[in-house]
Amino acid sequence: MSYKTLWFEGLSDAVGFVGGALLGFWLGRLLGLDIFNDGYTNSAIGGIVLVGLGGGLGLQGVRRWRLAKAASAAKTSNQDR
Repeated sequence: MSYKTLWFEGLSDAVGFVGGALLGFWLGRLLGLDIFNDGYTNSAIGGIVLVGLGGGLGLQGVRRWRLAKAASAAKTSNQDR
């Protein structure tokens, strides 16, 4: 793998994870869950779970997007032959 490919993979993973975690955080805020509550209240745990799920789903979404992009590029290059 080239450095450019690895750089793109790492950067897209980071953007997907952080973006998903932020979406989970803001969804939790809309639902009244606050990850910054004092102690381990139900509100804090629920918010933490949403941030974790959002980060994981964002990462998986970006990985599926990259696979679909690679498959599309391979299909296009095979049709050009």
